[in-house]
Amino acid sequence: MLAIVIRTEPGESHERVSAEGLAGLVRRVGGRKDRFLVLERLPDEPDFYAQVWHEDEGSYQVEYRDGSARRHFQAHTDDADAVAAALTGWARRTPGWDAALTWSLLDLGEPDGPGDSAPDDAAPVPDSGAPAPDQEPPAPGLSAGDLAELEGVVRVALHGGYRDPEALAELAEEYFVADDRRPVTAAQARALVDRLWRERLAEQEAWHGETDPERLTRAFTALDAAGVVAREDFTCCRSCGMGEIGAEAGPGGARGFVFFHEQCTDGAVTGGGLRLYYGGFDDEERTTAAIGREVVAALAAAGLRTTWDGSPARAIEVTPLDWRRRLPVG
Repeated sequence: MLAIVIRTEPGESHERVSAEGLAGLVRRVGGRKDRFLVLERLPDEPDFYAQVWHEDEGSYQVEYRDGSARRHFQAHTDDADAVAAALTGWARRTPGWDAALTWSLLDLGEPDGPGDSAPDDAAPVPDSGAPAPDQEPPAPGLSAGDLAELEGVVRVALHGGYRDPEALAELAEEYFVADDRRPVTAAQARALVDRLWRERLAEQEAWHGETDPERLTRAFTALDAAGVVAREDFTCCRSCGMGEIGAEAGPGGARGFVFFHEQCTDGAVTGGGLRLYYGGFDDEERTTAAIGREVVAALAAAGLRTTWDGSPARAIEVTPLDWRRRLPVG
């Protein structure tokens, strides 16, 4: 299956299709109100996508963006199979996937950022190698130390693996806001997030097999199915989590709960293990202890070790823990 999502003009969304499925969509496109496909990678890579337009008996217009508005290319062909082959190669990142079509730079008139426009001497032929990194516009209101602090905060939140690029960009833009002072613009925030997101995607390429966060999700899924409400990265802190977890139970008669909050996630990212809060909905210590034992057993079944003395007054610590959570998709 191809690690992409395909969106169509009629509003369909096809996720992780086969090469044959992609080819079928390419051959279909061209009818009334069914004239284009947009392909995005999973997980999402900001400013990397491909698309195709076809209407009636006209030629196919194929486009792809390679990291910025300055690297947006187009090609035309009458061959649906050539379009499908190129898009399949793009989805698979096959070296030389673009060689069968003749590409030219498409100037959409989009600046990459403040004061940044496409250069007059931009090469008209794309390069199949790694994209040139985007340049982040400077944030004149921040010192070098503040910039390093901001990058560190965003990196921890991104490595947590629960926030999408929009939420991370909002974090970056708002982090140093004070009164009417907004030293980081939306463009600067998004450029920072895009760079760190791509770095993490590159790191993920070296990950093989199930990671500890995926084992944790497997354990939480099993607990949820067994009547223990299990929530990851739930609320901002312990107090909010304890106050809101009851609303997650629903009408199904859940026996208890377990969760960790956003600060716990940050601690896991920085190597501190993961603290889990748990309990029963009847407020009985005996029930809380029983839920704790059930949580520990589920984690052990998923291959995770814990530290807990059996006391219902103590949190469960998942440690050691290698926090490599893959970035969210879709």
